[in-house]
Amino acid sequence: MASKTSKTTAPPKGSKASETSAASLTSVTSVTSKNFAEKLLTVPPPIEVAGRRIKRYHVTADPAGIAPDVQEAAYAMLPKLLPEADGTPPATFVVLHRGADDGAYLNAYSWVWDNVLHFKGASAGQPVLGCPDRDPTHFIAPDLPWIGCVWELPPILHERDAWVRHMLAPDTPDLDAYMADCLSEGTTGDRS
Repeated sequence: MASKTSKTTAPPKGSKASETSAASLTSVTSVTSKNFAEKLLTVPPPIEVAGRRIKRYHVTADPAGIAPDVQEAAYAMLPKLLPEADGTPPATFVVLHRGADDGAYLNAYSWVWDNVLHFKGASAGQPVLGCPDRDPTHFIAPDLPWIGCVWELPPILHERDAWVRHMLAPDTPDLDAYMADCLSEGTTGDRS
């Protein structure tokens, strides 16, 4: 059973987010189990950005999906989140998450060094993360070591297994097969 205790955690010292006012930090508390609900996960078609093939996952509680202006702003930020080419087939998967408040989050997980995930994220509308305002289309790339929240993590295991299945285990890697192998749409949880 999850703890019913609320806890406020400040971002690491020296990060842009740590410069946020104490008043903003006190508004961030962990959610208790009675308030938790899975969110919807959809899988838009892949795109290509900066020479990388990008699988996309969208997470939101809104059945209408993520607003087009938020999507456009997030994907405009994506080139800044991608690593330099290193000889690994250029594949990335992203999770675009629209929070229940003003926040929007773009997590980019890119395959590098043959079998390693590179991570870089962007946030909008969340002043506690260093965002300058509550505009969900005004993305910044905070310097934080966080890789995703509970709603953003479900694609990671699937993508790890798909990378092994299509890129590492076969005699001949098949990037097209990897790109076609996505986590099914549904909710972010209850997948066992």
